[in-house]
Amino acid sequence: MKWVGLLTVLISACVAFLTVCRKDVEMKKVMVSPLAGHWFSESETGLRDDLNERLRGLSPVRKQHICAAVVPHAGYRYSGAVAASVYLRIDPKPLKRIIVMGPSHYVGMTNLVSVPEATHFKTPLGELTVDTAFVAKLRKLPFVTSEPQAHLREHSDQIQLPLIQHCLSTKIPVVCMVCGQFDSKHLIEAASALRELLDEGTLVIASSDFTHYGANYGYVPFTQDVEKNIETLDMGVFELFTNKDLDGFIKYLNETGATVCGRDPLAFLIALMPKDAVVQKTGYETSGKMLHDRSNSVSYIGALVNGTWSQTPNHPVKDPPPSEHLEKADCEKLLELVRSTLQCAFKEGESVALGKPPAVVTPGMQAVRGGFVTLNLDGELRGCIGEIMPRREIWKVVREQSLNAAFHDTRFEPLSKGELARLKLEISILTPLRPIASWQGIEIGKHGVLLTCANRSAVFLPQVAPEQGWGVEETLTHLALKAGLPKDAWRDKGATFFVFEAQVIHE
Repeated sequence: MKWVGLLTVLISACVAFLTVCRKDVEMKKVMVSPLAGHWFSESETGLRDDLNERLRGLSPVRKQHICAAVVPHAGYRYSGAVAASVYLRIDPKPLKRIIVMGPSHYVGMTNLVSVPEATHFKTPLGELTVDTAFVAKLRKLPFVTSEPQAHLREHSDQIQLPLIQHCLSTKIPVVCMVCGQFDSKHLIEAASALRELLDEGTLVIASSDFTHYGANYGYVPFTQDVEKNIETLDMGVFELFTNKDLDGFIKYLNETGATVCGRDPLAFLIALMPKDAVVQKTGYETSGKMLHDRSNSVSYIGALVNGTWSQTPNHPVKDPPPSEHLEKADCEKLLELVRSTLQCAFKEGESVALGKPPAVVTPGMQAVRGGFVTLNLDGELRGCIGEIMPRREIWKVVREQSLNAAFHDTRFEPLSKGELARLKLEISILTPLRPIASWQGIEIGKHGVLLTCANRSAVFLPQVAPEQGWGVEETLTHLALKAGLPKDAWRDKGATFFVFEAQVIHE
């Protein structure tokens, strides 16, 4: 019988071991490079031979205090040497992570950055570990999403990975980000939020090619002195980047129509860069020169950014100007819209009310803002629902959220028709979220607060704490409980805080 007991113990141990292994396998998500066999060789030997060919004649000159770089992302035959001229000048020893931000060539994303769901990236040179702890912090930022379609074929970030493996190290964790199309305001806000996460061990790579000239790219602004004019155009863009002139950079691109595919990652880096950072060009080439083709050409620039993330940012976020407040007439129209929407819902149904256009839409009502609709009955809360992120016109927010506050706030029974006439309406029009380094930066009465911790979040509007007579710590305790967290969770190191302001209007 003794052997039966031993066998039982052995089987139990094996089951336990296999369970642990299975969990490890389930937790590991490997993203296999979509470029292997297309953009570069699918064999390790073939890829290393190709990279070594691009490195021919280049010697490593490792430089200190490199916080960022600009690297092209064409096929290695064209841009590999320029890209290598960047990587061979970076000292990998102090690096704790490398962030690669490339433009989205195939999927449109407005004011968003997509980070793939992966724990490892696999190229023919082996696996690179993703800095999952950093990614977890990224995912708490309001502009970060995960759009699978954005990563199916995208080369702007993935083309950098074999170069990192070959020229720097296979042991430095990486973070890949595919950048959508940003307007200036949201770009500065997003860059400010991302910068809060950067430390002295972070290297940021802006992946970009420069001018795409020729009929193949729909861009032929000149037909004479083509090579000279392309270089003049490229250096005009690069000079504004070097000067960290974000407004000038965007204006120049818009006025010239220069087809710089990585304009958003480059603009992001301008906004991120320390104020005292120094940019150094390491290489410049065009496919037109290489192929002796004056009809079509793509330009490649490599550059290093010398600086430290502890320095003052180049483009700090400023408090929203007073002009962001809606005029009195706009506010009155929004309050009328809430009441008319609820009246229509009782008469013709919610779906009709949601689709019915307002009698008047003023220019102010078209502002893209976040907002909440609050319903009060006899001095007590009767419903309050809204949306924080500015993603659509405020009149559309107000129309939909008035219905949600009346009929879909799970804390209350749906509003009855008899209560409608007694309601007091309130609308909170929000400024964009901005991160703060510590809860101690919260100002009661001025700031609304979004707390995120342990994959949970909750929000209070600016007027909540003063109405309840709470201080900052008491507010955060109630906010943690609202999120379903322990009351002291806001003190955790992993807790993050975003603040916003509100223009509050009443009937």
